This record gives sequence, C-alpha cells and structure tokens, in this order.
Amino acid sequence: MSVTIHPTAIVDDGAHLGDGSRVWHWVHISGGAQIGRDCSFGQNVFVGNRVMIGNNCKIQNNVSVYDNVTLEDDVFCGPSMVFTNVYNPRSAVSRKDEYRNTLVKRGVTLGANSTVVCGTTLGEYAFVAAGAVVNRNVKPYALMAGVPAKQIGWMSQFGERLDLPLVGDAETLCPQTGQKYVLRDGYCNVQE
Repeated sequence: MSVTIHPTAIVDDGAHLGDGSRVWHWVHISGGAQIGRDCSFGQNVFVGNRVMIGNNCKIQNNVSVYDNVTLEDDVFCGPSMVFTNVYNPRSAVSRKDEYRNTLVKRGVTLGANSTVVCGTTLGEYAFVAAGAVVNRNVKPYALMAGVPAKQIGWMSQFGERLDLPLVGDAETLCPQTGQKYVLRDGYCNVQE
C-alpha cells in the first residue's frame, strides 16, 4: 500500500502518514503530525504539528485539527467542524504556551459544524450532533446535542440510537447489530 497525495496538497517534511491514507485537494499537513493508516483528509483540511491521528479516521472538508488534539482510531470529523486549542484567546495576548489537550477517543463521531472546546475528553463512540458545542467531557456512547451540548441519549458502536434512559439501570440491543448495551451507574457499555 501507499499514501495518495493530491498535487495541490502540502505535506511538510517530517509528517508521518500511514499506508492507505488519502490526502485530497488543498490540504496542509504540518511536519510534526503523526497519522495512522487508512485515513482520509477532505478538501481544505489543516493538520497541526502536535497532532496525533489514529487509524481509519475520516476528516471531512474544511476541518482544522490544531496542536494538542489527539484523535484515536475510527474518529469521524464532519464537514467544517471546529477544534480549539486556547480556552480564552485574545489577539493582543500570546497564549501559545497555554494550549489545552483535547482527546477524542476511539469511534467518536463529530457532526458537521460542531465545535469541541479545548481541554475536553470525548469518550469512546460518543456521537456529537451537527452544530453542537462541546465544552466539557463526554461519556462513552453519549449522544450530545445543543449549545452548549447536553446529553440527550446513547448511541451504539454502529451509530444507531439506543433505547436507554439517561440515568438508572437498563439494558437494550443495538437495532442493527443485536449487540447488547448495559447502562449502570450512569455509564453505558457493551456487554461482551
């Protein structure tokens, strides 16, 4: 396998891209970026120097993945969604030494035009609705919507809404896969 890089893209020396990754029109990947295999970068994507991206991530058009952002495997970043890395920016005040880490765990979906405020961790397979603004940590499998984002439900690994309450103890099956999900103590998990 190899990496596909469109002629209009800029991949700075030192960037690591895993086999099977695809870099499309007008993308800029900075030299310090570490990118896994089978990733896709849509038109007009920017990837900073201090960025780690796992395997099989899909970064759609017009997304900037700034320094101090880590995406684990299988993360989907919808078109024009936004990451930040400074919590309280001012043009007249340099805060490049105040970047906050953002961790997006395995399987997370970030909907189109959503925003992830720096310093947050999004748990495995969380699902952030289009236009939502995440400004605090997100539980695994949580379905988040609104401004600021609030949990409105639970999502399966397959991307289907689960028939579970927000709190309490309950069990359900993914409507597509039949995989069993258990809600206990405010957290949803797959039963192995």
